[in-house]
Amino acid sequence: MQADVQHSIIHQFYTNDGQVGLRLAPATLAINDEVSLLLAELTEVYQAKPSKGYARFLREDDEHDSTLKSNFPELLEKWQKGDEEFVNFSQEGAKLLHQQLQHYGILEAGFLLLASYRERGQDFLVVAFLPSQDGVTIAADLSVDRSSQLAISKVQLAATINLTEWHEEPASTTYISFIKGRAGRKVSDFFLDFLGCAEGLNPKKQSQQLIESVSRYAQEEQLESEQARQLRKSVYDICDNQWQHGEPVRVKDLSEQLREAVPMERSFADFNKAQAERALVDEFPTDRSTLRKLVKFQGQGGGLSVGFDQELLGERVEYDPSTDKLTIHGTPPNLRDQLRRYFGIDS
Repeated sequence: MQADVQHSIIHQFYTNDGQVGLRLAPATLAINDEVSLLLAELTEVYQAKPSKGYARFLREDDEHDSTLKSNFPELLEKWQKGDEEFVNFSQEGAKLLHQQLQHYGILEAGFLLLASYRERGQDFLVVAFLPSQDGVTIAADLSVDRSSQLAISKVQLAATINLTEWHEEPASTTYISFIKGRAGRKVSDFFLDFLGCAEGLNPKKQSQQLIESVSRYAQEEQLESEQARQLRKSVYDICDNQWQHGEPVRVKDLSEQLREAVPMERSFADFNKAQAERALVDEFPTDRSTLRKLVKFQGQGGGLSVGFDQELLGERVEYDPSTDKLTIHGTPPNLRDQLRRYFGIDS
């Protein structure tokens, strides 16, 4: 993490006789190499998570189905205004999470980390529940000792709040990013309830809308197939770079970069303005897996799974719409080896 860490603290949650307990830290952690390493590792794991959501704090006029209202935003606001010390703010936040755990009957041992830092001229707060696991370590006398270790790679409950954006753009719906769960009632739902926020723009939906918009843009500009392919690839590369840096895509910036990569009379920004109800919002988060549709063909069904780069169509891959036949010239080495072994052919 290339950031100026200002405050950090860790509180412990433990389980005993079917109950979850809380042990509060009395002071912040010293800002040293160990803490910096912990935050750097957490940041790396967080950014590598394939699916993240974006949210905003709940407002008074919001309808929310949570049965336990969270006052985390109010606690955060008091600390931001200087009415509360960071230690007290973090302790009250930990008590709030403890209350939520008890309310939902969740028995989960681990550590609650809160850390504030400044990066690229903006202030952030990271809130993460770090799971623990039993492990062994070598003591100073070279004996083997059992210990409880952080399992940072297994973090599922974590959020980053852009404090600067929250205060300067209160109408924004993306100043909170969080690890998004997968199926059923997502684990992240509980964490959002604790933070007192609701999901804003959906990255998957925004990414799919971008793909459809790029397709219409190519059609209206009557691009040749190679130009259209280059357009899609450029859009993917630009968005992927933003995704890797944890940044949203801005239509204005995307349009300017596209004009350099694929020059056209009408800019993508001007095209987007003319789309009325189908227009993209000025700034939105993206989903990497959804964006791959810009540069890859892939599908599965009936026991068959196929995927390949779009640039291979018409070269190594041919498709005949009249017969619905896909012809592949030159199979991947690992697939070829499997097929040759199956037919008893020496490699």
